[in-house]
Amino acid sequence: MTADRILIIGGHGHVARHFAQHASSKGRHVDSVIRREDQAADVVRCGGNPIVADVTCLRPSQWDDLVNSHDAVVWSAGAGGKGSPEDTYAVDRDACKHLVDAIARSSHGPRFVLISWCGSPDHGVPSDNDFFPYADAKADADRHTMRSTVQWTILGPVTLSHDPATGIHVLEEGEDYKDATVSREAVAQAALACLDDETTVGRFIRFRNGSRPIAEAI
Repeated sequence: MTADRILIIGGHGHVARHFAQHASSKGRHVDSVIRREDQAADVVRCGGNPIVADVTCLRPSQWDDLVNSHDAVVWSAGAGGKGSPEDTYAVDRDACKHLVDAIARSSHGPRFVLISWCGSPDHGVPSDNDFFPYADAKADADRHTMRSTVQWTILGPVTLSHDPATGIHVLEEGEDYKDATVSREAVAQAALACLDDETTVGRFIRFRNGSRPIAEAI
């Protein structure tokens, strides 16, 4: 089933703006959740409809209201562990889990694509490493998603770049990805491709830049 109405969380991020641009060009309606009103113009320029909301403060009923009018939901929020540990856990773990719970409560079962990272959930990052809160928060949210009843796909990109999208390479189990990068635009295109491909449901797809067309590679 084609997702005609899509909700994306973290709507002002680069991946989300690429997503809105590509999805809207295909005639999809994209509601982009952003933190601040001054981010709205950027979202509109990319074809998204801005919704201002602080995802760390939403009540369950407010999550339900966001989710219920959409065919699909994409999680693209977070700052890659660059904020404080408290902020990282509040967004990357807690808010993401609240969203998953809202999708599970929804009577029409929207599709869900969670943009995570390639090292999750078994990241092996030491607890005294500055990156640990992000890795730990992502792992918790990913496991919560995988245990849920939602129709989920998790994307695990390697280090993100601002290069134009070409293609991707899906990583095999245990394949080395040290120093590999992937375009943010490619991540956005992969998320959209997953929404249109039911065979991606229940899969954790780790990937880097490559030569295969994105929809074919996944």
